[in-house]
Amino acid sequence: MRHKIAGHKLGRSKDERRALRRILIAQLFDQERIETTLAKADAVRGAAERLITLAKRGNKAGELHMVHARRLAAARLGNPDAVKKLFDDIAPRFENRAGGYTRVIKLGPRKGDAADMVLLELVEE
Repeated sequence: MRHKIAGHKLGRSKDERRALRRILIAQLFDQERIETTLAKADAVRGAAERLITLAKRGNKAGELHMVHARRLAAARLGNPDAVKKLFDDIAPRFENRAGGYTRVIKLGPRKGDAADMVLLELVEE
């Protein structure tokens, strides 16, 4: 049982987990839909939604706060193209939405190892 154990290890070391999360979030923002395993989607979903909220608040707060929010997002993502798309395209789309920016659709088991595959996508509105 995993009582009182925070986070998802994903069978990787700390640096590998951090890199995997950054890559998956950047791909989600770039392509707006990714196919991955359920465990990886669970590990990434909360961080992606927090970044979208950060971008929304940064855009709304004004120029000085927007620069700070962009720098925080760049530190978490490490990809300037993903940060630009997040602040310019994705955050304005969810301006009137209070949360729940992503959707997980189960696709069934993967053929090779029977891992549960899902489609993680941004909600269209």
